[in-house]
Amino acid sequence: GWYRQPGVGLSALNDAIMIENAIYGLMKRHFRHHPAYLTMMELFHETALKTSYGQSLDTMCLDLNGKPKLDMFTMNRYTSIVKYKTAYYSFQMPVALGMYLANMFDEEQHRQAKTILLEMGQFFQIQDDFLDCFGDPSTTGKIGTDIQEGKCTWLAVVALQRATPEQRKIMEEHYGRSEPVSVQTIRRLYEDLSLPNTYAIYEEESFNIIRTHIQQISKGLRHDLFFKIMEKIYKREC
Repeated sequence: GWYRQPGVGLSALNDAIMIENAIYGLMKRHFRHHPAYLTMMELFHETALKTSYGQSLDTMCLDLNGKPKLDMFTMNRYTSIVKYKTAYYSFQMPVALGMYLANMFDEEQHRQAKTILLEMGQFFQIQDDFLDCFGDPSTTGKIGTDIQEGKCTWLAVVALQRATPEQRKIMEEHYGRSEPVSVQTIRRLYEDLSLPNTYAIYEEESFNIIRTHIQQISKGLRHDLFFKIMEKIYKREC
Protein backbone atom coordinates (compact mmCIF):
# COMPACT_ATOMS: atom_id res chain seq x y z
CA GLY A 1 0.00 0.00 0.00
CA TRP A 2 0.98 3.63 -0.57
CA TYR A 3 0.90 4.37 3.17
CA ARG A 4 3.71 1.84 3.70
CA GLN A 5 6.14 3.76 1.50
CA PRO A 6 8.97 5.59 3.33
CA GLY A 7 7.89 9.01 4.54
CA VAL A 8 4.20 8.51 3.68
CA GLY A 9 2.38 6.96 6.64
CA LEU A 10 -0.88 8.64 7.64
CA SER A 11 -0.41 11.38 5.05
CA ALA A 12 -1.72 8.77 2.61
CA LEU A 13 -5.20 9.58 3.96
CA ASN A 14 -4.91 13.17 2.76
CA ASP A 15 -3.42 11.99 -0.53
CA ALA A 16 -6.50 9.83 -1.09
CA ILE A 17 -8.81 12.77 -0.32
CA MET A 18 -6.94 14.96 -2.82
CA ILE A 19 -7.13 12.30 -5.53
CA GLU A 20 -10.86 11.78 -5.02
CA ASN A 21 -11.58 15.49 -5.11
CA ALA A 22 -9.44 15.89 -8.22
CA ILE A 23 -12.09 13.80 -9.98
CA TYR A 24 -14.63 16.56 -9.51
CA GLY A 25 -12.21 19.24 -10.70
CA LEU A 26 -11.52 17.27 -13.87
CA MET A 27 -15.23 16.67 -14.39
CA LYS A 28 -15.92 20.39 -14.13
CA ARG A 29 -13.09 21.29 -16.51
CA HIS A 30 -14.08 18.87 -19.26
CA PHE A 31 -17.82 18.20 -18.89
CA ARG A 32 -19.48 21.19 -17.21
CA HIS A 33 -21.43 22.01 -20.38
CA HIS A 34 -22.43 18.41 -21.12
CA PRO A 35 -26.14 17.70 -20.54
CA ALA A 36 -25.19 14.74 -18.33
CA TYR A 37 -22.76 16.72 -16.13
CA LEU A 38 -24.93 16.72 -13.01
CA THR A 39 -25.96 13.08 -13.47
CA MET A 40 -22.34 11.97 -13.88
CA MET A 41 -21.23 13.96 -10.83
CA GLU A 42 -23.96 12.33 -8.77
CA LEU A 43 -22.87 8.91 -10.04
CA PHE A 44 -19.29 9.53 -8.87
CA HIS A 45 -20.51 10.62 -5.43
CA GLU A 46 -22.88 7.66 -5.09
CA THR A 47 -20.22 5.19 -6.21
CA ALA A 48 -17.64 6.59 -3.80
CA LEU A 49 -20.15 6.16 -0.97
CA LYS A 50 -20.99 2.59 -2.02
CA THR A 51 -17.31 1.71 -2.26
CA SER A 52 -16.78 2.98 1.28
CA TYR A 53 -19.65 0.74 2.42
CA GLY A 54 -17.87 -2.24 0.88
CA GLN A 55 -14.56 -1.32 2.48
CA SER A 56 -16.26 -1.01 5.85
CA LEU A 57 -17.94 -4.42 5.50
CA ASP A 58 -14.55 -5.89 4.59
CA THR A 59 -12.72 -4.22 7.47
CA MET A 60 -15.28 -5.46 9.99
CA CYS A 61 -14.20 -9.03 9.20
CA LEU A 62 -11.01 -8.37 11.20
CA ASP A 63 -10.75 -7.66 14.91
CA LEU A 64 -8.74 -4.76 16.33
CA ASN A 65 -5.60 -6.92 16.31
CA GLY A 66 -6.02 -7.73 12.62
CA LYS A 67 -7.15 -11.31 13.20
CA PRO A 68 -9.98 -12.62 11.00
CA LYS A 69 -13.39 -13.05 12.62
CA LEU A 70 -14.33 -16.27 10.87
CA ASP A 71 -17.89 -16.24 12.20
CA MET A 72 -18.49 -13.24 9.92
CA PHE A 73 -17.27 -15.09 6.83
CA THR A 74 -20.69 -15.81 5.34
CA MET A 75 -21.67 -15.87 1.68
CA ASN A 76 -24.19 -13.07 2.26
CA ARG A 77 -21.50 -10.81 3.68
CA TYR A 78 -19.03 -11.80 0.98
CA THR A 79 -21.43 -10.98 -1.87
CA SER A 80 -22.23 -7.63 -0.22
CA ILE A 81 -18.52 -6.80 0.07
CA VAL A 82 -17.97 -7.67 -3.59
CA LYS A 83 -21.01 -5.74 -4.77
CA TYR A 84 -20.14 -2.53 -2.96
CA LYS A 85 -16.34 -2.68 -2.88
CA THR A 86 -15.70 -3.93 -6.42
CA ALA A 87 -18.66 -4.33 -8.77
CA TYR A 88 -20.10 -0.82 -8.66
CA TYR A 89 -16.92 1.15 -9.31
CA SER A 90 -15.14 -1.39 -11.53
CA PHE A 91 -18.01 -2.45 -13.79
CA GLN A 92 -21.28 -0.56 -13.38
CA MET A 93 -19.95 2.99 -13.12
CA PRO A 94 -17.66 3.03 -16.21
CA VAL A 95 -20.41 1.70 -18.49
CA ALA A 96 -23.04 4.02 -16.99
CA LEU A 97 -20.72 6.99 -17.60
CA GLY A 98 -20.23 5.93 -21.21
CA MET A 99 -23.98 5.65 -21.65
CA TYR A 100 -24.55 9.13 -20.24
CA LEU A 101 -21.85 10.59 -22.50
CA ALA A 102 -23.69 8.99 -25.42
CA ASN A 103 -26.88 10.73 -24.22
CA MET A 104 -28.47 7.45 -23.14
CA PHE A 105 -30.68 8.32 -20.16
CA ASP A 106 -33.36 5.63 -20.39
CA GLU A 107 -33.85 4.21 -16.88
CA GLU A 108 -34.68 0.71 -18.12
CA GLN A 109 -31.51 0.60 -20.21
CA HIS A 110 -29.47 1.55 -17.17
CA ARG A 111 -31.30 -0.98 -14.98
CA GLN A 112 -30.62 -3.83 -17.40
CA ALA A 113 -26.97 -2.83 -17.80
CA LYS A 114 -26.51 -2.52 -14.03
CA THR A 115 -27.93 -6.00 -13.36
CA ILE A 116 -25.49 -7.66 -15.76
CA LEU A 117 -22.50 -5.53 -14.79
CA LEU A 118 -22.91 -6.32 -11.09
CA GLU A 119 -22.99 -10.02 -11.99
CA MET A 120 -19.77 -9.51 -13.94
CA GLY A 121 -18.25 -7.74 -10.95
CA GLN A 122 -18.91 -10.71 -8.70
CA PHE A 123 -17.58 -13.09 -11.37
CA PHE A 124 -14.40 -10.98 -11.61
CA GLN A 125 -13.81 -10.80 -7.85
CA ILE A 126 -14.23 -14.54 -7.32
CA GLN A 127 -11.70 -15.04 -10.11
CA ASP A 128 -9.40 -12.60 -8.35
CA ASP A 129 -9.72 -14.49 -5.06
CA PHE A 130 -8.89 -17.76 -6.77
CA LEU A 131 -5.90 -16.34 -8.66
CA ASP A 132 -4.55 -14.76 -5.47
CA CYS A 133 -4.19 -18.24 -4.00
CA PHE A 134 -3.70 -20.54 -6.98
CA GLY A 135 -2.53 -18.24 -9.78
CA ASP A 136 1.01 -18.34 -11.17
CA PRO A 137 2.86 -15.24 -9.85
CA SER A 138 4.89 -15.09 -13.07
CA THR A 139 1.59 -14.64 -14.93
CA THR A 140 -0.48 -12.65 -12.43
CA GLY A 141 2.42 -10.31 -11.70
CA LYS A 142 1.90 -10.47 -7.95
CA ILE A 143 2.29 -12.80 -5.00
CA GLY A 144 -1.03 -13.43 -3.29
CA THR A 145 -1.54 -12.19 0.26
CA ASP A 146 -5.23 -12.88 0.97
CA ILE A 147 -4.46 -15.80 3.31
CA GLN A 148 -1.81 -13.86 5.22
CA GLU A 149 -4.09 -10.82 5.58
CA GLY A 150 -7.08 -12.90 6.70
CA LYS A 151 -9.30 -11.60 3.89
CA CYS A 152 -12.94 -12.59 3.57
CA THR A 153 -12.60 -14.33 0.20
CA TRP A 154 -14.76 -16.73 -1.77
CA LEU A 155 -12.28 -19.52 -1.03
CA ALA A 156 -12.35 -18.90 2.71
CA VAL A 157 -16.15 -18.67 2.83
CA VAL A 158 -16.70 -21.88 0.85
CA ALA A 159 -14.01 -23.66 2.89
CA LEU A 160 -15.79 -22.73 6.12
CA GLN A 161 -19.11 -23.90 4.67
CA ARG A 162 -17.63 -27.33 3.92
CA ALA A 163 -15.19 -27.73 6.79
CA THR A 164 -15.51 -30.43 9.41
CA PRO A 165 -14.94 -29.29 13.02
CA GLU A 166 -11.32 -30.42 12.70
CA GLN A 167 -10.83 -28.52 9.45
CA ARG A 168 -12.39 -25.41 10.97
CA LYS A 169 -9.80 -25.60 13.75
CA ILE A 170 -7.12 -25.53 11.04
CA MET A 171 -8.68 -22.35 9.64
CA GLU A 172 -8.84 -20.80 13.10
CA GLU A 173 -5.21 -21.63 13.82
CA HIS A 174 -3.60 -20.74 10.49
CA TYR A 175 -5.81 -18.31 8.55
CA GLY A 176 -4.57 -14.74 8.77
CA ARG A 177 -1.00 -15.73 9.67
CA SER A 178 2.00 -14.72 7.56
CA GLU A 179 4.24 -17.72 8.27
CA PRO A 180 4.83 -19.77 5.08
CA VAL A 181 3.84 -22.99 6.87
CA SER A 182 0.43 -21.50 7.73
CA VAL A 183 -0.10 -20.28 4.17
CA GLN A 184 0.74 -23.73 2.80
CA THR A 185 -1.52 -25.38 5.38
CA ILE A 186 -4.49 -23.28 4.27
CA ARG A 187 -3.73 -23.88 0.60
CA ARG A 188 -3.62 -27.64 1.23
CA LEU A 189 -6.92 -27.42 3.09
CA TYR A 190 -8.49 -25.68 0.09
CA GLU A 191 -7.22 -28.48 -2.13
CA ASP A 192 -8.50 -31.15 0.27
CA LEU A 193 -11.92 -29.48 0.08
CA SER A 194 -11.75 -29.60 -3.76
CA LEU A 195 -12.04 -25.83 -4.08
CA PRO A 196 -10.08 -25.62 -7.36
CA ASN A 197 -12.58 -28.00 -8.95
CA THR A 198 -15.52 -26.14 -7.40
CA TYR A 199 -14.15 -22.89 -8.79
CA ALA A 200 -13.79 -24.35 -12.29
CA ILE A 201 -17.44 -25.43 -12.20
CA TYR A 202 -18.53 -22.03 -10.85
CA GLU A 203 -16.59 -20.17 -13.55
CA GLU A 204 -18.19 -22.15 -16.37
CA GLU A 205 -21.72 -22.02 -14.97
CA SER A 206 -21.55 -18.31 -14.15
CA PHE A 207 -20.21 -17.48 -17.59
CA ASN A 208 -23.13 -19.30 -19.20
CA ILE A 209 -25.67 -17.56 -16.93
CA ILE A 210 -24.24 -14.10 -17.66
CA ARG A 211 -24.11 -14.87 -21.39
CA THR A 212 -27.80 -15.83 -21.30
CA HIS A 213 -28.66 -12.61 -19.46
CA ILE A 214 -26.78 -10.59 -22.09
CA GLN A 215 -28.74 -12.28 -24.86
CA GLN A 216 -31.98 -11.33 -23.09
CA ILE A 217 -31.14 -7.60 -23.04
CA SER A 218 -33.68 -5.40 -24.77
CA LYS A 219 -34.23 -1.62 -24.96
CA GLY A 220 -31.57 -1.07 -27.63
CA LEU A 221 -28.47 -1.92 -25.60
CA ARG A 222 -25.69 -3.39 -27.73
CA HIS A 223 -25.00 -6.99 -26.76
CA ASP A 224 -21.47 -6.91 -28.15
CA LEU A 225 -20.34 -4.39 -25.51
CA PHE A 226 -21.11 -6.83 -22.71
CA PHE A 227 -19.73 -9.81 -24.61
CA LYS A 228 -16.44 -7.94 -25.13
CA ILE A 229 -16.16 -7.30 -21.39
CA MET A 230 -16.80 -10.98 -20.66
CA GLU A 231 -14.21 -12.04 -23.24
CA LYS A 232 -11.60 -10.01 -21.38
CA ILE A 233 -12.28 -11.58 -17.98
CA TYR A 234 -13.38 -15.15 -18.81
CA LYS A 235 -10.57 -17.67 -18.19
CA ARG A 236 -8.18 -14.82 -17.39
CA GLU A 237 -4.92 -15.71 -15.67
CA CYS A 238 -3.93 -12.31 -14.36
